Amino acid sequence: MIMPNPVHPSASLGRRGFLAFVPAGLILAGTTKAPDWRALGRGLDGKLVRPSDAAYDRARRLFNSAYDKVRPAAVAYCATPADVAECVAFARRFDVPITARSGGHSYAGWSTGTGLVVDVSPLSSVRHSAGLATIGAGAKLVDVYAKLGKLGVSIPAGSCPSVGIAGLTLGGGIGVVSRRYGLTCDVLTQVEMVTADGRRVTCSPTSHPDLFWASRGGGGGNFGIATSFTFRSHATREVTVFSLRWPWARAGAVLRAWQGWAPSAPDGLWSNLHLSHDPSPDVTVGGLYLGSKSGCEKQLQVLLDRVGRDPSSRSVRHVPYQQAMMIMAGCSSYSVSECHRPGSLPGQTANGRLVRDTFSAKSHLAYSPLGDAGIRALLAQVAKAGRHTVLLDAFGGAIARVRPDATAFPHRKALYSVQYYAHFDGALAWARGAHAAMRPFFGDHAYVNYIDPDLTGFLGQYYGANAARLVRIKSAYDPGRLFRFPQGL
Repeated sequence: MIMPNPVHPSASLGRRGFLAFVPAGLILAGTTKAPDWRALGRGLDGKLVRPSDAAYDRARRLFNSAYDKVRPAAVAYCATPADVAECVAFARRFDVPITARSGGHSYAGWSTGTGLVVDVSPLSSVRHSAGLATIGAGAKLVDVYAKLGKLGVSIPAGSCPSVGIAGLTLGGGIGVVSRRYGLTCDVLTQVEMVTADGRRVTCSPTSHPDLFWASRGGGGGNFGIATSFTFRSHATREVTVFSLRWPWARAGAVLRAWQGWAPSAPDGLWSNLHLSHDPSPDVTVGGLYLGSKSGCEKQLQVLLDRVGRDPSSRSVRHVPYQQAMMIMAGCSSYSVSECHRPGSLPGQTANGRLVRDTFSAKSHLAYSPLGDAGIRALLAQVAKAGRHTVLLDAFGGAIARVRPDATAFPHRKALYSVQYYAHFDGALAWARGAHAAMRPFFGDHAYVNYIDPDLTGFLGQYYGANAARLVRIKSAYDPGRLFRFPQGL
């Protein structure tokens, strides 16, 4: 049976947190006034940004500029977990829509809204002790890698540098060493969270175990607002990174060879395949090998033999682990500080050089290789006019050795993920067309971290057979659906 464990208020009350423990019905029944935003601002250790503030237009923006017209009533930069609890209590008391934000990368724009945006970017500490990394929910991946890297350790995580650790983990966490070490959620040992009733709870296999299970792939924004994560770490080493490029005429042969090679390669080898038209057709296989350059060359030769033609360009380099993460992030020529969005708000840096994008994206999971008809269909979509890329990321290895029901992330038997990503004019039409064209070949499977507002039957596509358990946990921890969005549980 799924039941939230009772926690005495004195165990988690901050200096201002009594509202978090007043029953929701009592608060709402006695509330007729408009939201007192000034009182909320005074009660926070962090900063509340309102539409009249000079920083508002910068504070409300997400990574995707397609959502720049959304104007929240306020953005709260929470400096402490108690700030988060204060915001939750405020939203409950005044029936204000509440949205959690870590990196602001929700593909559907659901890390903003018209009510209160709770931004956890100030909660960005990274600590390590006894093989465990404890990371604030607002930490960006580039900083996670850099700070842990100085200690000679890391965790399996994604490649986009400005993504927040919270959204990545809660949705599963596909990354460049996942075939060796698992998804980000697979090494999660504990998460600190503020739930809908305002409690600050610790979730682990022995404390709130159902909520812990749901936090490992059940998607962000459903059950509460995470404030901290603890992960098992692994020691870093020098690794080999590679990039191989072929002319577009070889795209079919490369795709056919890659999908038969990448998911069954040794665990230490992770690779992707990018089929791009941005602005001209291009075929690239890139990746990382946890081993020597000669060992990597040996594995790549298997791919080359299957393709039947050497690439037109080739780069294979043995580099320090941290340098490899910067290469995977597209920041090989930047410092860590430069590998941020520019600005003075939390999560930004004065010398940041990352730019925002206007894009549309969708996803599939491939549970079987594409046949000749599927390959022709996919290449035909890529060849269309526009600025777009289909990104395939290899699964298998450690990802596949976890049972589909052991965490909320169900796609353990997939061979690879598929992301359709398009920018600028015509992006949404291309993404919709490509996704529809490939549905007969890939079926109805999608990755919740590439959340897609067009999906019907989204619960089954994101969560598979785990959806029913997730819905029960949602009912136990947020029966009033304080945390809600169009594709919420």
